[in-house]
Amino acid sequence: MDLDAFVTEHQAEWERLRRLAGRPRRKLTSEEVDELVALYHRTATHLSMVRSRSPDPAVVAWLSRLVLQARAALTPSAGFSPAGVTRFLLVSFPGEVWQAGRWWVGVAALFAGLTGIRMAVVAADPTRFVPPERIDELVNHSFEAYYSTFQPQNFALLVWTNNAFIAAVCLASGVLILPVVLVLWYNLENLGLVGGVMIGNGRADIFFGLLLVHGLLELTAIFIAAGVGLRIGWAWIAPGPDRTRVRALAERARSGMVVALGLGLVLLVSGLIEAFVTPAPMPIPVRLGLGALVWLGFLAYLVGFGARASGAGEGADVDPLDRPAHVPTG
Repeated sequence: MDLDAFVTEHQAEWERLRRLAGRPRRKLTSEEVDELVALYHRTATHLSMVRSRSPDPAVVAWLSRLVLQARAALTPSAGFSPAGVTRFLLVSFPGEVWQAGRWWVGVAALFAGLTGIRMAVVAADPTRFVPPERIDELVNHSFEAYYSTFQPQNFALLVWTNNAFIAAVCLASGVLILPVVLVLWYNLENLGLVGGVMIGNGRADIFFGLLLVHGLLELTAIFIAAGVGLRIGWAWIAPGPDRTRVRALAERARSGMVVALGLGLVLLVSGLIEAFVTPAPMPIPVRLGLGALVWLGFLAYLVGFGARASGAGEGADVDPLDRPAHVPTG
């Protein structure tokens, strides 16, 4: 394609679209609104053609801004709405997590298996991995005291921000894959080491009794973040038929941001449990029961609403009008 000739041929209608899109919509006549719609669709097609045949960065950037400006003029943001929140909670978030199920369930299974092996190795001889004085401090004081060192509200915020950061790293760096693996491995090593020391010194009841109260929900959220992040990376490696790598990556990444927002809420709940329930003066079975009840409720929510959204063909991506234009140009 001769890009210079193409630009010369269509520059006048692009300029007309820019003028129409720059005017307040209420000041446009009905004929001008129809013209704006036609020019928007035509320019979106031109953008797709330039991208696929002669992707000059300057022309692509200019046309992209123009298409976004026209799109904003035609479909102004509806802003915050109860319907949008309801759709997010009952369709977008659970549906996307459900569709990524084999990824995060696989991550969870592998993590649990390797952590169990690590705990068993450390428990067989804790002094090979941790100095005796550190073992004594961990087993008899610091592990249990960790959950009551800070005021509950401060501890909840601290835990939430730390876990939200870990989840964000998994999602944001998923395209590179390796950072997600490193985050999981670091947490596996830490959990395996501490768990092995506690088990090896006869404190398995304290370790699992405190960890699982909040850990069931917290670790599930981290596994979901890691699984969705790896799924984003896999979209770059294997985009599938009829999709470029850039398009597949963009679609997965946009959906991943919905998961990030949802996991922020889930991790807030797990942080509150860790701060207020885990150290509460109640029998361990009661605390475990409360933690397990919240975790099972979350899984039931994912299965119920996620399966329904997936079965209805609903996704977490933005509306079609808000996506980049992709049309056949061959």
